Amino acid sequence: MTQPPQDPTNPQEPAAPQASAAPQASPVPQEPAAETLQTPAAEPDPLREAFTGVRTEIAKAVVGQDQAVTGMLIALLCRGHVLLEGVPGVAKTLLVRSFAAAVTLESSRVQFTPDLMPSDVTGSLVYDAPASDFSFRPGPVFTNILIADEINRTPPKTQSALLEAMEEHQVSVGGRSRKLPEPFLVAATQNPVEYEGTYPLPEAQLDRFLFKLVLDLPERDHEFEILDRHARGFDAGALSSAGLRPVADAELIGRARGAIAKIYIAPQIITYIVDLARATRQTPSLALGVSPRGATRMLGAARAHAWLSGRHYVTPDDVKALAHMSLSHRVILRPEAQMDGLDVGQVLDSIIATTEVPR
Repeated sequence: MTQPPQDPTNPQEPAAPQASAAPQASPVPQEPAAETLQTPAAEPDPLREAFTGVRTEIAKAVVGQDQAVTGMLIALLCRGHVLLEGVPGVAKTLLVRSFAAAVTLESSRVQFTPDLMPSDVTGSLVYDAPASDFSFRPGPVFTNILIADEINRTPPKTQSALLEAMEEHQVSVGGRSRKLPEPFLVAATQNPVEYEGTYPLPEAQLDRFLFKLVLDLPERDHEFEILDRHARGFDAGALSSAGLRPVADAELIGRARGAIAKIYIAPQIITYIVDLARATRQTPSLALGVSPRGATRMLGAARAHAWLSGRHYVTPDDVKALAHMSLSHRVILRPEAQMDGLDVGQVLDSIIATTEVPR
């Protein structure tokens, strides 16, 4: 009685139909769903390749700094903003200028100084004598990419002028709100070493930035390439001589944003992001954890990272890849933890290592 089911290869045996029906009761139908997610990833996507071209163009002027370039791309695709931190001379401003040159977008630069007023950024009402009325004169914030150079050199009063612009993409002057051009990205730079004459950004301002991108000193091979380029006549002040050309425009950015909105993110991944954010609020080494806004921004960034990686779904690796640049500026280390020699990066590494990863 037990031999017929064990020999399903004989088509004359009555047990053969029973053997073929048995697998239908198992959870095998779930496999095609995974295949449908993986198959499109192998197909070339001209839209995604356009943004790969942005990397290629930036590389004509900036050596290395791949992580910072990725962060700026994701920020542009997620309606976010970036804070670039590094010692003088690591190409912070050059990176942003090269990024603006690789996309067909308008850009403007503001050198933040202690005497800069909010109206110098947002614009102001000026009296028009012929019309006997006040007219609005737009400030440099009315652009697609605003380079806020040395943002921590200006007082909080002027820093706060960007709060509404960064969060709502509009400014209010003279009792009227005025929309900013789309897309809109603030790329702010600051020096982490020199603190004299600076005004550290308040937490409310830092929370508006999607990423904090740290530009480290180049490796030996990269530094040789930088000097070699300059020896051959490269001029950082004239990017056109480096051959940079725009390869993406506002229309492509809009289409990419629509594609990213369709990236699937499983409930388990959302739970993983929630657990990471809550862990930053519960660890004894941090005085301030990640806000729900920070977790929401991280979710959107993970989708963009998955799309740029050629996948139609988010994985835990997407979240991990963005954890430090998404969270480091949103938390505050306790003084006693600093006395113990800890830094924010070590605390985040511990949180990531101890938070359960979905399978």
